[in-house]
Amino acid sequence: MRAVILAAGVGNRLGNTHSGPKSLLAFGGKSLLARHLDTLAALGVGHVAICVGHEADRIRGEVETLNASDRVSTILNPDYREGSVVSLWTVRRYLEAGGDVLVMDADVLYDAAVLARLVTTGVTNCFLLDRDFEAGEEPVKLCLNRGLPVEFRKRLDPGLIYDLAGESVGFFRFSEAMGQRLARRTEYYVDRGGRDQPYEEAIRDLLLETPDAFGYEDVTGMPWIEIDFPEDVARARDEILPRLAA
Repeated sequence: MRAVILAAGVGNRLGNTHSGPKSLLAFGGKSLLARHLDTLAALGVGHVAICVGHEADRIRGEVETLNASDRVSTILNPDYREGSVVSLWTVRRYLEAGGDVLVMDADVLYDAAVLARLVTTGVTNCFLLDRDFEAGEEPVKLCLNRGLPVEFRKRLDPGLIYDLAGESVGFFRFSEAMGQRLARRTEYYVDRGGRDQPYEEAIRDLLLETPDAFGYEDVTGMPWIEIDFPEDVARARDEILPRLAA
C-alpha cells in the first residue's frame, strides 16, 4: 500500500496565522507532515507521494530534515492556485501504480487510530465518516440512503433523500481499479475545462456512477480536525492535541 498526500495549496483562509504551507503547521513541536509520515510508517504504508506547490522547497526541506527522502517523493503542481483536482491529476501515475492507494489531505490533525481504520478496513473503496459535525456548507458531507452513498459534496440538494450523513475526514482508500478510474476522471476534468474544481468532484463522479463499490468507516468520537481557519488552529492546539495518543 502507498499514500498520496495533497499539500500544494496556499491556505489563504488562515490569514496571518500561518504564512507557509499548512502541512508545516506544528502542534506539540511536530509538523502535520511529520505526523503524517510517522503514522503512515507505523502502519506499514510504504511509499508516500506528496503533491507540492506553494513554497514547495520548504516541504522538500522538511522531508529531508525528517530523513524520509528514501520513501517520499515530492511532485510539483505548478498550477497549484487552480482547483485541487489539478493536484490529484498531477499525481495520477501514483494512483495508477497498482495495488491499494490512500489519498489524504495534508491539513488534518488526527489520532493515529483514525488512519488505522482506513489501513486495516475490509471496505474496498473506503471513506472516513464522522456523524458529529457542524451543519453548514463548509464540511464536505457523505450522505447515504439504505446503506448506499447518494451524495458527496459541501452543498446538498434540498430534495436529497438520505438516512445517514457525516463529514468526510479527507482521507480515502481506493483499490487498484478505482485508483485507475480516479486518475482517468481527473484527466477528464483537466481536459474539459474543469481545472477550477475541487478534487472531491472527481471522487463524487465515481461514487454516483457505482455507489455499491464504496463504503465507509465510522470515526465518530475520535479526535481529528481539518485546519482551514485561524479558529481551527486554536481548536487543534487546545482541544484536539491533548486528546491524541502518545
